[in-house]
Order: sequence, then C-alpha cells, then structure tokens
Amino acid sequence: MNKRVLIIEDDEDISMIERDFLEIEGYEVRIANEGTIGYHEAVTGDYQLILLDVMLPGMDGYEICRSIRDKVDIPIIMVTAKTEELDKLRGLGIGADDYISKPFSPTELVARVKANIAQYTRIKQGQTIATPTDEAEIHLGNIRINSQTHRVYVNDIEVECKHREYELLLFLMENPEIVFSKEQLYEKIWGMDALGNIRTVAVHINRLREKVEEDPTNPQYIQTVWGAGYRFKA
Repeated sequence: MNKRVLIIEDDEDISMIERDFLEIEGYEVRIANEGTIGYHEAVTGDYQLILLDVMLPGMDGYEICRSIRDKVDIPIIMVTAKTEELDKLRGLGIGADDYISKPFSPTELVARVKANIAQYTRIKQGQTIATPTDEAEIHLGNIRINSQTHRVYVNDIEVECKHREYELLLFLMENPEIVFSKEQLYEKIWGMDALGNIRTVAVHINRLREKVEEDPTNPQYIQTVWGAGYRFKA
C-alpha cells in the first residue's frame, strides 16, 4: 500500500521532525519548503496525506488548500502556530480535514496522520465494490445515498461529498431521528477520541447543509438540537 506523505512546511527544523517521526512509522515523506512548490507537488504527486503549514512563502496554506481541494481527494491536515479558533475553523471551512497546532508532540502528529489515513483508506476501499444494489441505498426525503458506490444524490442530481462529509451524512441517515452530540459524532467519524477539536463537526455539518439542503440556514434534514447535538430528520 502507498504510504507517502507530503509535508509543505518552510521551517526546516519542524519539517525534519515531522519527517523523522513519520519515517520511523514506515511512511515515505516528501518535503516542499515553499507554497508554490508544495501546490505543484500536491496536484501532481501520489500521496495519501498532506501536512500543510499555514504561513508559507509563495502561497499560504489557506490558498493551497482551497486550490487543491477539488483536485486532490486525500486528507489534508493544517499545521498552524495560530491559536485563534477562527483561524483553525477557516482551514476546516475551505476543505482541510483536521488541524494540529504548534507546538505539538510528535506522538500526537503520528496519531493524527494514522487516524486520517485509516479513515480515508476504509472509505476508498468501500468504493471498489462495483455494482450498486437497492439494499445499499438509503432514501430519505429528496436525499439518496448509496453505501456501495459512495454517491450522494439530491433530487436525483449527484452532489460531491468529500470522505468525511460522506461518512457523516451516511451515519446520520442510517440513524434517523436519533440525536448525537458533537463528541459522539467526532469519535464515530474521526475515530480519535479526544484528539483534535469537536468544532470540526460543526464545520462539516455546515458543509453538508450547503450541499444537501434547499435552504442551509433553515435545514429540513440535518437539524441542530440545541444543547444536545444533531439529528437527521426523516
């Protein structure tokens, strides 16, 4: 199995630490120390995951993430020295799957990389099943999802969902009317317990609403239950 990680990071000391610990775990690592170089490598190389710094010369991490998200369907972990939540949520909002803040422990970094790749690999392996069947489909309201082909349709028009968005929608549709807390959804979809930040869930919920709801500001299906979490209204 391909175990290649691209690190886009201009701080040589940090990139070397990231590389060393990932190589110990058996990953092949490529480092790009400038934004434009990193962008080109991301869209032309064959990687399982990208570690993307925010502050970069040439192109910053936000611009890279926004530019490659529709071209590269692999996990992107933003690496940032900024502590403000809005900066982190901005990265998630433009397509990052996860983020980690400097300074970070190498153990946490490796755990995040492994968890994101494992989740992504599991989803992609499911897509190799060739023939869709009626039993594989869930149809609630005007949303239809096929768990074999990993395709989502709204009013019979296919909409593209990234792997986390797909998993979140599938889980909610498989369990309609049940309210799940952000913590429960984070553990189920991201599979990392306390690692990361459960605000990631709210960002992905908002992304899904933009794709499947007629009016995302007044959702018919993916509803917020204030003080409790989210549910899929059948």
